Amino acid sequence: MVSTNQLKNGMTLLLDGKLWTVVTNEHHKPGKGQAVVRTKLKNLETGKVLERTFRAGEDVEQAYVERKALQFLYRDGEAYVLMDTDTYEQRHVQPDVIGDQANWVREGDELQVEEYDGRLVGVEVPASVVLEVTHTEPGLAGDTATSTFKPAELETGVEVQVPLFIDVGEKIKVDTRSGEYISRA
Repeated sequence: MVSTNQLKNGMTLLLDGKLWTVVTNEHHKPGKGQAVVRTKLKNLETGKVLERTFRAGEDVEQAYVERKALQFLYRDGEAYVLMDTDTYEQRHVQPDVIGDQANWVREGDELQVEEYDGRLVGVEVPASVVLEVTHTEPGLAGDTATSTFKPAELETGVEVQVPLFIDVGEKIKVDTRSGEYISRA
């Protein structure tokens, strides 16, 4: 158990049988009444963000989540096969655990995973990745000054908007949080 006065960003809590990560927390003392701690919590399994207020000094259960690096090997039907590079143990992970992060993962990439009570509950990919463009309309010379975009399919199968001057075979840097083009790589 941990007091709500000791909450820190990034801490993992077990509330109502679900795992939540503290995104933000703020201690608030109104002019009248008891002090409270306002938090934004992110569900590790669904990614849903929730605002919740606790009484100051209230005890909540802290969950100890182990974070480690696993390498993505390949897809086996619907499941993703990840390997611990230290022990070479392979684990089959269902798509709902990886979620939309799968759009940015290639074979051989290293992922940061969160494990609680022997099961994987979350996967993190880097903030930006470099991927190759596999399909897009041909680019035109002189289209570098405009801010017009066109759709392009990347090697992982995801479609993003890129500037008109990007051609098939080029590598681009993409923000994994928003899915936006950053630059050529």
